[in-house]
Amino acid sequence: MSKLYIIPTPIGNLEDITLRAVRLLNEVDFVLAEDTRTTKKLFKHYNISTQLFSFHIHNEHKVINKYVSRLKEGLTCALVSDAGTPGISDPGFLLIRECIKEGVEVDCLPGPTAFIPALINSGIPSHQFIFEGFLPNKKGRKKRLESLINEKRTMIFYESPHRIKKMLHELLIVFGGERKISLSREISKIFQETIRGNVQEVVSYFELNKAKGEFVIIISGKNES
Repeated sequence: MSKLYIIPTPIGNLEDITLRAVRLLNEVDFVLAEDTRTTKKLFKHYNISTQLFSFHIHNEHKVINKYVSRLKEGLTCALVSDAGTPGISDPGFLLIRECIKEGVEVDCLPGPTAFIPALINSGIPSHQFIFEGFLPNKKGRKKRLESLINEKRTMIFYESPHRIKKMLHELLIVFGGERKISLSREISKIFQETIRGNVQEVVSYFELNKAKGEFVIIISGKNES
């Protein structure tokens, strides 16, 4: 029976994968990977030999119909990203939507995603939150933040090491220096680190320390500071 499996992969430590995920990666007819080079390292670690194909943000529009057609023929497929759960700030949504449209069953496995451990580790209220992902690279960054000034729920963002200092200064301008914030990087890896404080304190921290790794940023909502 044709089926698309959405399979989360480790965000750092290769042991953070479920037994079911390893089994299915061995059993499906083919695997679509964001970067086959990264996925091959995981496959080598778990002795997985399933055929890999590239599926990423730059080619998904071109190849999506080909892979949906293969699924409709009765094949099974697993979709993985470089790390975490596909579809969350990673390619996947278009393929999932097209499979549903064409009557192909979709099954998303539970598993790793970066923002949950970052949220829990932050010490900032987690009973209500919104996920904003990455800000626009250039235009619209400040406008997006300004739209959240009165947001009372905890806010979650992703940011690269190249833009983290820029983002922190933007947060300082928009939210002020007293808003609570937590930054987590290298989650589940050897150099895992969480930096907590208010916005001004974290800005000062990165004036003295180099930013390394991908960041998950947790910001308290209005009136939670």
